[in-house]
Formats: sequence, structure tokens, C-alpha cells
Amino acid sequence: MSLREKYIKEIAPDLKQKLGLDNVMNIPKLEKVVLNMWIWTYIRTWNKDYSSLLEHLKLISGQAPTVRYAKKAISNFKLRAWMPVGLSVTLRGEKMYDFIEKLVNIVLPRVRDFRGINKNWFDKEGNYNFWIKEHSIFLEVPQDDVVKNHGLQITIKTTATSKESGRALLDALGFPFSK
Repeated sequence: MSLREKYIKEIAPDLKQKLGLDNVMNIPKLEKVVLNMWIWTYIRTWNKDYSSLLEHLKLISGQAPTVRYAKKAISNFKLRAWMPVGLSVTLRGEKMYDFIEKLVNIVLPRVRDFRGINKNWFDKEGNYNFWIKEHSIFLEVPQDDVVKNHGLQITIKTTATSKESGRALLDALGFPFSK
């Protein structure tokens, strides 16, 4: 059973009862997952060609990332306007649920000395933000192609209205929060 089916059949009714909601439309659900990778330091110090990072993020997410460019020049950082500074991918629908399932069940348990992710990184609307130091922990990334490990910011946007309901949703989805 996929995570989406599990959410519809098991998790949503449990959340409705646990949070004491009357309306089915108030049950928190996943809206989107955004993956961001900062590439400016890689371009400046290592290599001008960032196509390998583009390919790695494409393999991790299952869809092509968009390149984010600097909006204005900052001379102290040797940054010029319209230079590439980051990569971004927004996942919705079935790809989002597949990514969450892969992240929770395969990727995070592979991290050495993993004790869980911080349960206090929710914003006031119930969205969750966290950072992975090395993008090479994903199985899709070929280890021979990794020149320099890069971090990956993962933002999980939910329809929850508070920290507590967002935490209850991610707990029900199986996120390994630290004790």
C-alpha cells in the first residue's frame, strides 16, 4: 500500500479523531515538498559546471530542477546579477508521497549516528523545514560522481493551521523525530 493510500484510509480518520475535528476538510494533509540546493559556493570555488549537481537533484527528486539566479550583484561576495546560485524542485501529488516514503523509510535511517530529526523546527502554520548535510546519502546519487558533498534543504508544506497539528500529521506519516 502506498503512502497516499495509507493516508486516505488510515491516517486521515485517525487524525480527525485525535485532533477532534468536525469537518473532513480541516484534516491536515501534505500540500507540497520543496527541495533546495545552494550551488553558489560550488561554482565559485570548485567548478563553473554545475551539471552534475543538476543531474543529482534530478535523480533524487524524479523531476528536473529549476535553476535560481541572483537578482542583484553583491561585490563583496563576487556575485554578479543573473549568476546561478541555487537549484530548486517542487514536488506535488504522487511524486511527493513517493519522496516522503523514500525519505522516511530508506534515506534517514542510512545516516550515520542518526538519532532523529528535531521536532521543534515547525513554523507557526505547521510547515516543517530541515537540512541534510550531504546529498550523497540518497541511493540514486552515484558515489563516483560526487566531487564535493552538498547540503539539501527540504521544506514540507502542509495544510495544518498550527504546530501541533503539523507535528501530528508528520508523526502519523512516520517521521523519525528525536525523543
